Amino acid sequence: MAGSERGPRERMVFSAAQLIRRDGVTATGMREVAEHAKAPRGSLQHYFPGGKEQLVNEAVDWAGRYAGQRIARFLAAMSEPTPSGLFAAMVRQWTDEFTAAGFTSGCPVAAATVDCAESTESTRAASAAAFARWNRAVAEALTDMGVPAERAEPLATLMISVLEGALLVARTERDVRALTAVARELAPLLDGARAATP
Repeated sequence: MAGSERGPRERMVFSAAQLIRRDGVTATGMREVAEHAKAPRGSLQHYFPGGKEQLVNEAVDWAGRYAGQRIARFLAAMSEPTPSGLFAAMVRQWTDEFTAAGFTSGCPVAAATVDCAESTESTRAASAAAFARWNRAVAEALTDMGVPAERAEPLATLMISVLEGALLVARTERDVRALTAVARELAPLLDGARAATP
């Protein structure tokens, strides 16, 4: 959804997520969020009486919902969904972004976790819930593709964990090499899980 189609509150949550994924929580100020969202600064207190902590947690929640919704979009774009095809689509979202826009931004949930997991319990909990929502969407997709339920959840965790690690390496190296490597190397494992279904 384009930013202009959102109301001021939604624009601020979206803007917070975009700034956190680029700069981290500590370097993202409320003033910068309001400017990015093209919203009056006074509206921050109105919409987020809990201050920056509330805004960060809502941005993390937004990111978790977005990641989960992307799974359905990836599946809808595939004529014959496979576990490896799903993971390749998850990776391609990032290789496309890095190729088009550079390596300036990563996952806002990971950024919030790194910055706040030890200092802000509510943000740690919001990040855990966001990862859980994403993990659930991937696990359900795998189950629908014939991966046994007992393997779907751990494989979803593996896919997300490997993707997050590859994002970190790609941003550090300023190269998509790590992303293309994990997509290639995980493919046989992921499709093999489905093939093993009785």
